[in-house]
Amino acid sequence: MTSDDRQPLSAVLITRNAASQLAECLASVAFCDEIIVVDSGSDDGTAESAERHGARVIQSDWRGFGPQKQFAVEQASHDWVLCVDADERVSERLRESILAAVTRPQSGIPGTQSASAPKLAAYRFARCNRFMGRYLRHGEGYPDWSLRLFDRRRARWSADAVHEKVLVTGEIATLQGDLLHESAESLETYLAKQNRYSTLAAQEALASGKRATVVYLLSSPVLRFIKFYFFRLGLLDGLPGLVHILAGCAASFAKYAKMLAFQRNGK
Repeated sequence: MTSDDRQPLSAVLITRNAASQLAECLASVAFCDEIIVVDSGSDDGTAESAERHGARVIQSDWRGFGPQKQFAVEQASHDWVLCVDADERVSERLRESILAAVTRPQSGIPGTQSASAPKLAAYRFARCNRFMGRYLRHGEGYPDWSLRLFDRRRARWSADAVHEKVLVTGEIATLQGDLLHESAESLETYLAKQNRYSTLAAQEALASGKRATVVYLLSSPVLRFIKFYFFRLGLLDGLPGLVHILAGCAASFAKYAKMLAFQRNGK
């Protein structure tokens, strides 16, 4: 145990050419007992920047998001891990909640939604996304619940190549404070990434035995827009909120269109 009688904590990241964003991220997780960076052959000084900030850097070939993150978790020295991306920052309020969560005993933890929780296996918290120069507070961009703090003995990353998630055996609680997503990518880059992700999602869905129909193709983007723009109040985020939701709707349409194309071609 650490001197303040809490579970030792490892911060875990995967990187690829993230030098321009990494320093602020690593500064925000400096409260952790160690920082592990698994890099996939960056050539922009990412590894050197990570080492300057005290991280242990491991070079490893790309496996897909889920497998790569799980590999990184397995390299940590401690069982409690905090997984973040290079363009994310742990806010001060979230830092306080995380430190409280890993301090014994793990019941009645300040900052969680359950004051009488049993010993917990994982914690989720809100992610606040910056898009087109504005932090989104509604719609699809917030609270964007992210489960990133967990005991690796009872949780692990899924094997999904994209849209990976943490699979947990045990209780989950919610922490106060935001994980700030400071994406610096342009709208063009963001849309290109959504296009790549929709291809991966289509391939993954077909591999799992799912099939697309024209009904899904037409209804999915419409229902998605209604849900996030009206019911989740994305309209209150102005133009950035509208563009963010429409990009998600377009990605949904593209996923089913690609599935139909693959099905039609017999792939």
